[in-house]
Amino acid sequence: MTFRHELAQQLRVDSIRTSDAAGSGHPTSSMSAADLMAAMLDGHLRLDFDRPDNPRNDHLIFSKGHASPLLYSCFKAAGAIDDAELLTFRTFGSRMEGHPTPALPWVDVATGSLGQGLPIGVGIALCGKHLDALPYRVWVVCGDSEMAEGSIWEAFEHAAHAGLDNLVAIIDVNRLGQTGETMHGWDVQYYVDRARATGWHAIDIDGHDPERVEAALAEAEAHTGQPTVIVARTKKGKGVSSVEDLTGKHGKPLPDAAEAIEELGGARDLQVEVAKPDSGEPVRGFRVEGAELPRYELGEEVATRKAYGQALRALGSKRGDVVAMDGEVSNSTHSEQFREGHPERYFEMYIAEQQMLAAAVGMQVQGWRPFASTFAAFLTRAYDFIRMAAVSRADLNLMGSHAGVAIGEDGPSQMALEDLAALRAVHGSTVLYPCDANQTAKLLEPMADRAGISYLRTSRGGHPVIYGPDEQFEIGGSKVVREGNDVTLVGAGVTLHEAVRAADMLAEEGVQARVIDLYSIKPVDTATLRAAAEQTSGLVTAEDHWPEGGLGDTVLAALAESGTAAPVRKLAVSGMPGSGKPAELLQQAGIDADAIAEAARQLVRQPSMA
Repeated sequence: MTFRHELAQQLRVDSIRTSDAAGSGHPTSSMSAADLMAAMLDGHLRLDFDRPDNPRNDHLIFSKGHASPLLYSCFKAAGAIDDAELLTFRTFGSRMEGHPTPALPWVDVATGSLGQGLPIGVGIALCGKHLDALPYRVWVVCGDSEMAEGSIWEAFEHAAHAGLDNLVAIIDVNRLGQTGETMHGWDVQYYVDRARATGWHAIDIDGHDPERVEAALAEAEAHTGQPTVIVARTKKGKGVSSVEDLTGKHGKPLPDAAEAIEELGGARDLQVEVAKPDSGEPVRGFRVEGAELPRYELGEEVATRKAYGQALRALGSKRGDVVAMDGEVSNSTHSEQFREGHPERYFEMYIAEQQMLAAAVGMQVQGWRPFASTFAAFLTRAYDFIRMAAVSRADLNLMGSHAGVAIGEDGPSQMALEDLAALRAVHGSTVLYPCDANQTAKLLEPMADRAGISYLRTSRGGHPVIYGPDEQFEIGGSKVVREGNDVTLVGAGVTLHEAVRAADMLAEEGVQARVIDLYSIKPVDTATLRAAAEQTSGLVTAEDHWPEGGLGDTVLAALAESGTAAPVRKLAVSGMPGSGKPAELLQQAGIDADAIAEAARQLVRQPSMA
């Protein structure tokens, strides 16, 4: 028996052992790809396990993240973990989680939500080609079930378009999914034909034939000008007669682990010397000359989306680690400003929002600070990628423009009315909604410095600048833009301007309204809200968003958590909007100045809660 055969058997045995120890897991999905991984470890992967932060390392991504027993068995074979840790699989406090996460330093991103590993691999490969300018390779192991995901084919399209010959996808075609046969079974020619049609170099092999596997990996490394996909026909549960190529065995330990291990030739303790990357030139850096943020004059009408683009370009001139991407709407989001100033750090991702978010996740793996921009409504197409980016401990920045009914005539298909709630719900996220150009510009650099996922909501229409260019804005802060002790009006973005108008109307009636600009939706300035609740007769919140989960609920949660009881009137978009002028739609939704003023009058007239 060859060393690779024995190594593959060890990977199978260890996959069985881990799942048996945990009482759960996916050993059969791991066993099908063991021959492929044994060959990759022994001669093709170049990864310094002692220096996982080496920028020249290859990247290994298990897009089929449920095959984590195989990945962890590879780490053991490489000497990165010991057998004792391997057997902590899926136990409380272990790094050997059910699906891989960056709790392990050799895991770039969390996988397990199928269809994400390959798109993220595209992002890392783009770094290798255009940002880092280093010769590392990105290896992505895919399952055949996830080939039904649209995000996989977004990745195929973009990788081919970009000529990413540093990207190799390996499809483990083991025929069986969770509930039965996959859509295409063992029709490997289907995958080959489709991959070639998108512009990939495709190789089909028997995934259990050592000579074919070695030849395919060598061919993939040598091929230039195109990404390569190896389509490997395999058997799920390979090597154990009680589960091999049988339905109903997915996602559970083997019925008799000891018997299965004996059938595979017993436990082994082989070590493989994984090659380290060659030393050479350092990571490419981008020379920057510095720039001042744009400054806007008081009263000037500027759309916050335009200020975003201008400020992003300036930020790129100050920081060489900032990169930007857009989903083919850069002349609307104004991220084209960054492209014009820094074309070598701008990436057009086309109408493929899942791939855009995945690319951002991939780029931050290598230490870049991505800003991904599109219409706020279209970010929902990539919400699972945002959710999983949080599991990946990713640091990235999102900008959603054209939010709410205030966009006007385009109608509800373009109106993000759930984005604040969606992004607030992401673990560790930051959600910002500036109301004017200077505020927008000042928030970008704190976003770039902040850990986690930061979201900036911008508006389509122009609004007057109310803050001077030297005003400072902290994430987690707010601004009191009108003083008053009768009632409090809380807005952000578009509705802040409506709240100011409402305060002016109320002042003519002798009612002094305090106006809070709650530009930081998450984290929120609880202290300012609490003071307003204690010092005025109540709060009116107004938001260009559905009632659920947005600004109003943020205020209510902040007051509840601080133990402050106060009446709150929550104004939000409650009916399905149509097309119309922004002012018409704000009035119809009941979130314009008139509606805010009337809600405030009702609060002032009602008996005190005290």
